[in-house]
Amino acid sequence: MTEHVWSYKSTSGHLAGTDLTGYKVEATDGGIGKVDKHSDEVGDAYLVVDTGVWIFGKEVLLPASTVVSVDPEERKVFVDRTRGQIKDAPEFHRDKHLGDAGYRDELGTYYGTGAPFGGRPA
Repeated sequence: MTEHVWSYKSTSGHLAGTDLTGYKVEATDGGIGKVDKHSDEVGDAYLVVDTGVWIFGKEVLLPASTVVSVDPEERKVFVDRTRGQIKDAPEFHRDKHLGDAGYRDELGTYYGTGAPFGGRPA
């Protein structure tokens, strides 16, 4: 059950309709990049983060449930994962994966807490 992975937590402070494009994204142990694209769609909310030089030339897709807080004054989004956890997530290619339900299920299982079989596949 991964659908809640694709929704913002009510405690995140994110207001639907707020443009997060360009916001810096902070993992629990440091910055990972900037929001390049995002969705507020109910049950399908996410951030596409351009990692810049951190993971050279790569983007990552983060389900909205990873967002713990949004600071509009500092233009930062804070997520509850480490840089390593994000780097180790299933590889994301925008053209291939953005509308791919199978990839979404795989990523939802990786990031989800209530995922089938207790979480991330071995």
